[in-house]
Amino acid sequence: MHVPEGKVVQITLVNSDGALHDITVPDFGAKSDQLSGKGAATTIVFRANKAGTFEYFCSLPGHKAAGMVGKLIVGDVKQETSTAADISQDPHAVGTDVGARAPKNLSINLTTHEVEGRLSDGSTYRYWTFDNKVPGPFLRIRLGDTVNVNLSNAPDSVNIHSIDFHAVTGPGGGAAVTQVAPGQTKSFTFKALNPGLYVYHCATPMVAHHISNGMYGMILVEPAGGLPKVDREFYVMQGELYTAQKHGSKGLQEFSLDKLLDEKPEHLTFNGSMDALTKTFRMEAKTGETVRIFFGVGGPNLTSSFHVIGEVFDRVYNLASLTSPPLTNVQTTLVPPGGATMVEFKVDHPGKYILVDHALSRLEKGLVGFLYVTGDDKTEAFHSETPMDPNSGH
Repeated sequence: MHVPEGKVVQITLVNSDGALHDITVPDFGAKSDQLSGKGAATTIVFRANKAGTFEYFCSLPGHKAAGMVGKLIVGDVKQETSTAADISQDPHAVGTDVGARAPKNLSINLTTHEVEGRLSDGSTYRYWTFDNKVPGPFLRIRLGDTVNVNLSNAPDSVNIHSIDFHAVTGPGGGAAVTQVAPGQTKSFTFKALNPGLYVYHCATPMVAHHISNGMYGMILVEPAGGLPKVDREFYVMQGELYTAQKHGSKGLQEFSLDKLLDEKPEHLTFNGSMDALTKTFRMEAKTGETVRIFFGVGGPNLTSSFHVIGEVFDRVYNLASLTSPPLTNVQTTLVPPGGATMVEFKVDHPGKYILVDHALSRLEKGLVGFLYVTGDDKTEAFHSETPMDPNSGH
């Protein structure tokens, strides 16, 4: 919707589904009454007295997230090309499985960067990262490997950074010997003694600040012989951003220490940004395939109730233990901050399946991802003559 600056704008909302709706353009102080009943209508009138790009949306909880949102362009607004980096991590970037190889010596090289990255359409944040991505790279090694870790801090960084591997047996998981000043590199060597899926993160004081700014990732220590084969693997991590500005604000979002200490994040993310797993990257599978998700919580504070709407986890490797028998037929699994899990499930029916933390208020702050399943349902798992409602939230 494009209108000249200074003009009076009239927007009429017609209810086409009979549910309760309204329309608001908060930047111009315009908000309609709520209306219900199929065919009912309401109108807002306001003067577009400033140029720019603004949102209009339904203000009822969950409706904006379900798609009831649009853009109002006022005046001759040039489409600006964002210079913010895309820091969101590709969920397909799961590395190469170890297969049947023997233990070996290998090196892991990581660099910490501080970069203004895209948080959502119209907003950015000053992230601290491993290799310019949030979460950092998915690292994949084998039980018995001897690993040399080289951690560099970019010369243009402002802060000291470090790394703590939960998979490491040694002081600070490596953090005690990797407090790295800008422009320097520090190293250590460890032997992978325990199979499992483990979180790593920065452990420089204030540790929670470094983690919340994006400094976390996961390392998989595969058992001898590797993991059983599946058709699809995805890397997903949940994180929290504590900003002075309210969720939905435009521009550069600034860190708030008070909100971090109160454990009240304004933004919650899968893979670093608000729409990493809804717009930036597309996760797909075909009916009949088995999906494996490596899921972790960077945190630093909130426990996740990980759930895929419309699916049941066939196997859950609880707390990411790969040597304990997996739980079976699980609906939702708890993952603590600094913890992980591995879930597997066969997809039987085509459609869009939504990844959430089942503390569902968090969806309104950005915590959502999509898995698209294509193909035919040969198991007759689901059937309905009623068409899917795009406003259902599912």
